[in-house]
Amino acid sequence: MSSQLILSIKEAMVRFNEKPIFENLSFNIHRGSRIALVGKNGVGKSTLMNVITGFLDLDEGERWEDIGISIGYLKQDNEKINNETIFDYIFRKFKQEDKESLKYKVDIIASSLDLNISQNMTLLSGGQLRRAALARSLVEEPEILLLDEPTNHLDLDAINWLENYLLNYPGTFLCVSHDKMFLKNVTNRVFWLDRGNLRVSPKGFKDFDNWSSDLLDQEARELKNRKQSMLVDIEWASRGVKARVKRNIRRLEKVQEMKKKLKDDESSYRKAVSKISYKIPDQFENSSKMIGEFFNVYKSYKQKDIDIKILNKFNLRIQRGDRIGILGKNGSGKTTFLKLLLKEIDPDLGKVKIKKDIEISYFDQNRRILDNNSTLKDVLSPMGGDYIEVLGKQRHIYGYLKDFLFDPKKINEKVFQLSGGEKNRLLLAKILANPKSLLILDEPTNDLDMDTLDILEEILINYKGTLLIVSHDRDFLDQTVTKIIGFEGNGVVNQCVGGYSDYLKKQKQFLKNDNFLNKSESQNKEIKEKNTQGKRKLSFKLEFELKNLPSRILEKEIEIDNLTKKLTNPDLYQNDPEDFNTSSERLVLAKSELEKLETRWLEIEEEKENNNV
Repeated sequence: MSSQLILSIKEAMVRFNEKPIFENLSFNIHRGSRIALVGKNGVGKSTLMNVITGFLDLDEGERWEDIGISIGYLKQDNEKINNETIFDYIFRKFKQEDKESLKYKVDIIASSLDLNISQNMTLLSGGQLRRAALARSLVEEPEILLLDEPTNHLDLDAINWLENYLLNYPGTFLCVSHDKMFLKNVTNRVFWLDRGNLRVSPKGFKDFDNWSSDLLDQEARELKNRKQSMLVDIEWASRGVKARVKRNIRRLEKVQEMKKKLKDDESSYRKAVSKISYKIPDQFENSSKMIGEFFNVYKSYKQKDIDIKILNKFNLRIQRGDRIGILGKNGSGKTTFLKLLLKEIDPDLGKVKIKKDIEISYFDQNRRILDNNSTLKDVLSPMGGDYIEVLGKQRHIYGYLKDFLFDPKKINEKVFQLSGGEKNRLLLAKILANPKSLLILDEPTNDLDMDTLDILEEILINYKGTLLIVSHDRDFLDQTVTKIIGFEGNGVVNQCVGGYSDYLKKQKQFLKNDNFLNKSESQNKEIKEKNTQGKRKLSFKLEFELKNLPSRILEKEIEIDNLTKKLTNPDLYQNDPEDFNTSSERLVLAKSELEKLETRWLEIEEEKENNNV
């Protein structure tokens, strides 16, 4: 039995500057769906989300949503911030009476996203602002939640937590993400935007590669068959047509129309399967096997008179040809490690040796080398001219931009006009025009579409130099590196041969290590004392309330279910508008009562757990 329909778009037309983005767009969203929205950069994913929210009016067609449906939207770009705390920002849309009942949820979500709710929004970094926006979206808990790149700026612990949260999410969500493993773990349906069409898979992102490949293969076969059939008609047309036979003239016109349509469809197909064209150098001249070395390195920072350990007696050798993935929580030391390697800062103690003549290509996640007021041409050729040196050969900038899926017409556009994914592609194009023997990539996958991500993986797999990648994209690390350095915080760094999956398996071993746990004797003593405290029981009143809460919650859930089914009857409003309005008001009230009962149950259970009962 299919789940309840909560939103529908039918035969919609959406234009931008008089140019159609979608024509005859139709899709349905049902309660409980977990949808992955995928497609190349610029195909209209953000536009589709704005159609769902209702922010964007349809030029033609119909939009329908169920009565009382709430829709939340985590956008890719941070919104304008006010002088307020994270707590006030999260609760900006809530009534005062709701704040106290939902505070426990804010605490859980903010803690999981490493946010201090008392901190002022104006003091937050871009990544922290992004996490605050995600926290607010989750606390709001709308019936339809739209998430645009929710894993950006999250460390692996937070990503794992978000996966579990979404798997238990009571509503429906639609998610855009470059993190393939994340989408595989949380979705049960795919919306694929392909050349203005929306294709729907009911199997989730786990099956996307096979499903999309089958569709493209089928399209290729159909084009081939059409072309063969067209050759017969073209041969007939080439023999000439008697002017007085009108039906032959009409047939000739039809052949020409079909020929043009086939040519357009073939061009569209080639565009759909086009990939970045790039050949990585086969080898790099480098006489020394040793690239760099960290020997007994200490590094710490002071924060509110507290020493924060970053590196503690850290040792590492980087050798020619190493392929190293770097991961860890935000603030655990990844950026400090890169700055030490790039000689931007010095260690407190110990030595960092880097080969003197080593050449480095560095992809900075903040894209600091991109001037927003420069054109694409200026970025690739800062000294002017129409040509750029690519792997030792002169290439015209137009052709090189085309290799990275840019429309050559965009060559004089300013950087600020590009999307986040296009900026990353431009920066990759600049770096890969002449990659050095040491390639450092800091979060290169952010904002990239999956097609570009696949090609970047292929380029890096064939790269013969020394590679360091900072990333939280688990699938990407599995495909591109052979060693993991995990920054665990408080100066602890673990190393593992293999990719992310291998690191995950070994994490359990790391957790057993006293150095990894890094608990002081006083901490262990405190834990021991806590465990030996006498148990305290709940009061009789609280025990009685706790015992009866599950049945009260069940009754409320049954009432909500019955009201929901009743209101789905399309004839109810016409036959009995008073009953419809009464039931609608009662449904809203019942949901509020259920939430209060669940909150109360959580509070008592938490007190019971704290008392070790």
